[in-house]
Amino acid sequence: MATDTFKTLRDFTPSPGKKGRYHSLAALEAAGLGKISRLPVSIRIVLESLVRFCDGKRVTEEHVRNLAAWEPNGKRTTEIPFIVVRIVLQDLIGFGALNDLSAMRAAAERQGLAASKIEPLVPVDVVVDHSVEIDVYNAPDAVQRNQEIEFKRNAERYSFVKWAQGAFETVRVVPPGNGIIHQINMEYLSRGVWEKDGVWFPDTVFGTDSHTTMVNGIGVVAWGVGGIEAEAGMLGQPNAFLTPDVVGCHMTGKLREGVTATDRILTQILNRFGVEEIKALHQPFDPKKHEAVMATDETDQPPGSVAQVLENGYMLHDRLLRPARVVVAKPRQPSSQAEQP
Repeated sequence: MATDTFKTLRDFTPSPGKKGRYHSLAALEAAGLGKISRLPVSIRIVLESLVRFCDGKRVTEEHVRNLAAWEPNGKRTTEIPFIVVRIVLQDLIGFGALNDLSAMRAAAERQGLAASKIEPLVPVDVVVDHSVEIDVYNAPDAVQRNQEIEFKRNAERYSFVKWAQGAFETVRVVPPGNGIIHQINMEYLSRGVWEKDGVWFPDTVFGTDSHTTMVNGIGVVAWGVGGIEAEAGMLGQPNAFLTPDVVGCHMTGKLREGVTATDRILTQILNRFGVEEIKALHQPFDPKKHEAVMATDETDQPPGSVAQVLENGYMLHDRLLRPARVVVAKPRQPSSQAEQP
């Protein structure tokens, strides 16, 4: 059920003859909660979620006001109860989550309750891609033979997940043989914009694959989580995390043919800086609208830690992309009254 604690719901026309509503962040700014229009896009999308779910219980007015007051160099001491639109699971965790829901249905039936009441409250995609093994290689029919072996080896598991797709209305399964989650399915499964009960809102997702956040590049705020957090999200519960930093990435140059954006980010930037240390939202930025906190001179040596990247920026040249640089960005301050939003 839609809430409107801050009176931000506005009418609009998504298409001729069709009416809809959305939560206006401009109205939030007009109400005096801060310069919302100067916040990074990723923070604004998270803020819209807080406004939409602000019911005084899961999300409070204080949560909204704290995030609305986000500052680039502020201290990160407050938590965000983030509620996402959907969940993406790879099969290793997805099968366990579906098994838990099935067990809950069985328990409900034993108590004389309707099993159908046990249902994820948000759409869930289970991508079966972690069960493939290479038994046959260096043969023209290797793909087909490996898939046949995979289906025999996982017959019981695959029968279960096929049953789950039919039993749960909000569960969709991407079957084996359709590609791995992080290079094909994350973008394919993303909508960008959702609608429920006449209210339109941005796409957000929790995912259990380490590459979940790749869809941030197409405007979907994604956050990687573990199995417990994913199940909580499936049941409509928020996941709390500290207000994040936002790292803006401005890249110049051109990728060589055959090199994907995945290769570039994972193997040449994040891994060199220690990807496990990065706990921030990442988004592209426009140098005309944002300014770098600092960008160092060209060097062949990576900094000692991600903290140095966040603080100093880092010039990076290599055989895949030259020249390229990664810098931390913050909104550029207006130089005159005419530039005010």
